[in-house]
Amino acid sequence: MNNDKTSQPSSTSQSQPSSLTSKRLKSMLYSSLLGAGLITGLSACTSLQTSQSNGTVNSKSTPSTEQAHQGRYSKQTDTQFTADDSRHEYLLDNGLKVIIKEDHRSPVVMTQIWYRVGSTDEPEDKGGISHILEHMMFKGTPKVSGADFDRLVAKFGGNHNAFTSYDFTGYYEMFPVNRLALALELESDRMTNLSFDSDEFVQEFKQERNVVMEERRQRTDDNPLARSFEKFRKLALPNSPKGESVIGPMDEIGSIEIDDLEQWYKTWYAPNNATLVIVGDVDPEQTMAKVDHYFGHLQRKQLPQRPSVQQKGWRGYQQQQIQESVNVPTLLMAFNVPSLHSAKVADLPEQEAYNLLMLQFVLDGGLAARFEKNLVREQGILASVGTDYNLYERGDGLFFIQATPREGVSLEQAQQAIIKQIDALKSANISQQELDRARNNVVKGFVFAQDSVSGQAYTIGNMQVRGLDDRLITTLNDQLAKVSSQDINKTADKYLVNNNLTVMHIEPATNAATAASKTSR
Repeated sequence: MNNDKTSQPSSTSQSQPSSLTSKRLKSMLYSSLLGAGLITGLSACTSLQTSQSNGTVNSKSTPSTEQAHQGRYSKQTDTQFTADDSRHEYLLDNGLKVIIKEDHRSPVVMTQIWYRVGSTDEPEDKGGISHILEHMMFKGTPKVSGADFDRLVAKFGGNHNAFTSYDFTGYYEMFPVNRLALALELESDRMTNLSFDSDEFVQEFKQERNVVMEERRQRTDDNPLARSFEKFRKLALPNSPKGESVIGPMDEIGSIEIDDLEQWYKTWYAPNNATLVIVGDVDPEQTMAKVDHYFGHLQRKQLPQRPSVQQKGWRGYQQQQIQESVNVPTLLMAFNVPSLHSAKVADLPEQEAYNLLMLQFVLDGGLAARFEKNLVREQGILASVGTDYNLYERGDGLFFIQATPREGVSLEQAQQAIIKQIDALKSANISQQELDRARNNVVKGFVFAQDSVSGQAYTIGNMQVRGLDDRLITTLNDQLAKVSSQDINKTADKYLVNNNLTVMHIEPATNAATAASKTSR
């Protein structure tokens, strides 16, 4: 799937492996990136002369220490959240936000830079341009050629990659802490200096465009369930750019030219459209001196207004039946619901978003949750079932359900059994034991995600780039503890209703060449 997964865990209940992958606990960071289907592998490259003492590139183009350390930044303070002495937030004069989190357990540092641009920002005829640019960010500047980037990272014991989603594009490096300067220099350099005019870069672009098209072919076009999910999102989010896939349609990917890519890069890649996250065994003041040295001289840009990602109203009940080359019948269901972000934008009660998260885990939060207990184990209606709801989504989201019925159970019967479980939450009392179990499962997933420097950095960047403060995580337990049975009753009755529901029945195709679809409203 090319859908955006975040550090908020989705839950899956199943008696056998479900095709809906569960993204949670310690694997949350990398499964989130993989869930987006857009982590790119990077090719090895040749050597470049470097300073052996600190792993930085020898160049006369970087600002001098005297120039860089004139304090082109300010420390940000906020009394809204409980003080955390390990977290430090700064703002450079050019608009670059920097968040440093100290973690002294190991002598390593994770550096991530997040740009507030993704597939939702793309023109209607240039789907996938953000992802292609992500690939090309490794193909060279006048200072570091495309053949050198990997070699530098590997030579000094690091690893790196990148990811593209609906709302952001991100890049990261993990290094021994004494190589932090190298990561900062590489990211600063390619923020503004990609070599669009070089013959090598143009040739690399043509190759990478083909790579992305092949990626699209393998992950979506040749994957029946991924094809179905792409159709389903368009059906469920018809008025939102999030109804499109992150990777983009094949014909639009193929139509993107080098000039389009350069314009996209020059429009969105700027310090005032980025957040730099550094987590590891670092001293914040020394780290900020390095950040200022490498990023402080970069110029801010005038940024365009981003397209709205709010879904424009409910479209009533809709259902589509399709035949696909799947092994078993599959049911997809989704209700259009607010996130914490969209509740703020639309002036809705923010507590509704927390209610939805609790509702999700009451239904699907482990072996004792209602879907698993009632529909999988006791009634034997479903072979597997999983749900997904992203509390921290930018814009409206989906309360998503995917299920596989047991043999002999129709998709319609499976759908009605799921709706019956949901309807029970609209009036019946939910025990305090159920509420506590759901809350503990939610919080546990977030806590375990913070176990690594990678997970901490991803959580910080992922929330910041969506316009949310990462410290909201620290209030999650208290917010969920406020959710009562009556709150869930009211929220389910408001949002999980028939005229806000999209359904897709996916049947195994008897003849792939004549597979057809039918839509009802």
